[in-house]
Amino acid sequence: MPQNPQLFDDTSTHPSQQPYASPPTADPQATFYNPAATSYGYPAPHMAPGGYEPAPAYANNAPAMFNDPMAHMAMQYGTGLADKGKDIITKNLENYVSTSKLKYYFAVDTSYVGRKLGLLLFPYAHQDWSLSYNQDEPVAPRYDVNAPDLYIPVMAFVTFLLLAGVSLGTHDKFSPEMLGLQASSTLVWLVIELVILLLTLYVLHISTDITYLDLLAYCGYKYVGMIVVVTTHLILQSDVAYFASLLWMSCALAFFLVRTLRLAIIPHTDAGADNYSHERGSKRRLYCLLIIALSQPVFMWWLTRYVAVYE
Repeated sequence: MPQNPQLFDDTSTHPSQQPYASPPTADPQATFYNPAATSYGYPAPHMAPGGYEPAPAYANNAPAMFNDPMAHMAMQYGTGLADKGKDIITKNLENYVSTSKLKYYFAVDTSYVGRKLGLLLFPYAHQDWSLSYNQDEPVAPRYDVNAPDLYIPVMAFVTFLLLAGVSLGTHDKFSPEMLGLQASSTLVWLVIELVILLLTLYVLHISTDITYLDLLAYCGYKYVGMIVVVTTHLILQSDVAYFASLLWMSCALAFFLVRTLRLAIIPHTDAGADNYSHERGSKRRLYCLLIIALSQPVFMWWLTRYVAVYE
């Protein structure tokens, strides 16, 4: 009685219990040559029976290496170590910089950014320079264009570095090392400038409500003028345009800082106060105000003289 042909191999037994055999061929002599075999039709050690490569071991659609207990333990340890480091950094940062205070300087919106940029570019038509207060605390920058912020300085700093790379590239002087040097030098000069201003306030014995974050914001506004200077030079490719834009932005920034900081550094005279002591104190405060306002154009020229690459 003829038997029905077998459509598939019986895999009910364990592969180790199945005998090795070469794949069926029409020619019996073909068993002596099998590309998947080492010799005489027997499969290679790395091959599955039949000459086919075994499928990679997966579990839950994940590579087998992730099923290793040691790898899983290392991953858990690394995650815990990262979380612990994050907590340590957050606690130490909170000791030096209050997160709530830092959020205040980034509480801006699109309307504020547009109005503040217009004020920095053309401050001469602005009338009211006083800060708005709500329950003895200054309101958020998005509600008062006169309030200092750190969003515009940070964005202007990054944009200036990008423009510096473009400017150096147009003069065939771009290199990653040069751009990194420009970024580090700009940041170092900002720190030096901030330290000088804080020491000036301390040496002149000037007590004011201006914090170091306020000074950082006011010093960072010069990057907006530096962007204008570098962009003008890139478009016009003229030294005259460079110096003209530098002069305009220097005057605008100096005027902006004098009008903004005058109410905070030079208070009004109190009734019955000693006129002589008040006059001496006013002179010191005026000198401090002039140092802050006039130092910004110098730093603008110093940081853009190599970026503009004028002849």
